[in-house]
Amino acid sequence: MAATRPYRSTLREENARQTRRRILEAAAAVFSARGYASASLSEIAAAAGVSVESVKVHGPKRALLLAAFELTFGGEAGEASLTERPEVAAIAALDDPERMLAELVPFIAAANARTSGLWATFTAAARDDETVGAVLAELLARRHADYAAMVGLLGERGIASIARLDDQGRAELAAALSFVMSPEGHQQLVRESGWNDDRYAAWLLTTVRTLITAAGAERTG
Repeated sequence: MAATRPYRSTLREENARQTRRRILEAAAAVFSARGYASASLSEIAAAAGVSVESVKVHGPKRALLLAAFELTFGGEAGEASLTERPEVAAIAALDDPERMLAELVPFIAAANARTSGLWATFTAAARDDETVGAVLAELLARRHADYAAMVGLLGERGIASIARLDDQGRAELAAALSFVMSPEGHQQLVRESGWNDDRYAAWLLTTVRTLITAAGAERTG
């Protein structure tokens, strides 16, 4: 019996992780289709194939919205920095800054493609619900910190235009990158202007490179 208990515990934990993931994937779909206010826990439960009580374990709604966004964007729910995700950590470990950009920007572009509709729901809910607004503010703060870390890494990898920047210049570049690489950009260019995802990803990489080069020129010009 002692030998079977760890196995059973591991199996229960894995089943619980799979159920949580299914609930969050269902929440992402329901929130995107119905909006935050109109989405109900019963709809999420039906989409996930679980009971409403099971959904409530992972709620309330605002917690489901945040976790659903994080799962859809980065592949894992939680408040960890994006740079701690395995895929991003592997990219951040690259020595070549051009290769780092060439891999990181398409990763962000693909994440934006998955989440732009859900992000619109998130921002709309934040305007009407102070608690959701506070959650969104925390998420944005983490996003800005991620881009500040990205700028720092690129500077360490030897991009001359970043190396010339002072702290204010690096902060401004991080803010610009956060703006350009946000889900809102995908929403406007792809969903509203009719671009396809390949064109968006190519534009994003070109724009990021241009911003990095121009930031160094502006601070030395």
